[in-house]
Amino acid sequence: MTSARTATVTGPSRQQPPDPCPVSPLIDIVFSRWTTPILWLLQHEGPMRFNELRERLGTVTAKTLTERLRQLERDGLLTRTHHPQVPPRVDYEITDLGMSLSPIFRLLVEWSNDNMPLVRSAQQHYDGSGRPRPS
Repeated sequence: MTSARTATVTGPSRQQPPDPCPVSPLIDIVFSRWTTPILWLLQHEGPMRFNELRERLGTVTAKTLTERLRQLERDGLLTRTHHPQVPPRVDYEITDLGMSLSPIFRLLVEWSNDNMPLVRSAQQHYDGSGRPRPS
C-alpha cells in the first residue's frame, strides 16, 4: 500500500486528493523558472556570487533571483555563505543534495539532444495546420 499526500484546504473535512504523479513535488521544486539554470551554473562553474549568477543568467531580475536562491537554500539544494568583510561578500554553492540531481539533468540533456528536433517539427506541423495555437 502506498501512502498518499494530502493537505487540509479549508477545514478538517476538506482535503486535496492524493497527487496522481509521485514526481510532482520534485517538478515543483526543481523545474520552477530559473531553478534549473541556477543549479546548472553552480554545478558546472562552482561557487558564484549573486552578481555573477545574475550576469550569467541574463534576463533574471534581482528580486526574482533573490527569491529563487532563498527557495533553493530552503530546499537544501544550495548553500549561502556570508563572508563578513567590506564590502560584504556572499557565495552560493550547490550542495551534495543539489549535485544528486546531476544524473537527472544528464538524462534531460540527452533527451533534449535526441528529441527537440522532433518536438520542433511537430510544432511546425501543428502551426501549419491552421488549428489555434495554445496561449
